[in-house]
Amino acid sequence: MSWIIEQRPWDDRAGVALRAAQRAELDARYGGDDHEPGTPPSAADIDVFMVAVDAYGQPIGCGALRRLDADSAEIKRMYVAPAGRGTGVSTAILRALESAASERGCTTIRLETGLAQPDAMRFYEREGYREIPLFGAYIGSDVSVCYERILTERAIRR
Repeated sequence: MSWIIEQRPWDDRAGVALRAAQRAELDARYGGDDHEPGTPPSAADIDVFMVAVDAYGQPIGCGALRRLDADSAEIKRMYVAPAGRGTGVSTAILRALESAASERGCTTIRLETGLAQPDAMRFYEREGYREIPLFGAYIGSDVSVCYERILTERAIRR
């Protein structure tokens, strides 16, 4: 499968559809819609939003960056539709987000995922993220697991 990853506005129609599919999948995994501690991302606080489309222009994945402070950003709404899983597009989106963070002066990327998402935890660990204590709005959450990766030029080119 081939794809193109493009930076798009947060309210891009394909991105909205991908985020809705992600939300439905997570609601099913967690048995309801109370699985995101903190403020949901919005156009006002997302620095970068990437959408991956296949060779036919169909959206297959997305991911966003939200700035945490001068040196770090958080990955939000990382999602790949079932048809795109296992193709490498998730790694490509992750690397695009890491590159965008580095270009914006970030040296650290953090993220939160959930205990009901062991596939996501395996993915991030495989891609060089290490588990860290819960941070920010996730402190005290009983469903969250947080990860971090220190960005270096070598790590981004991987």
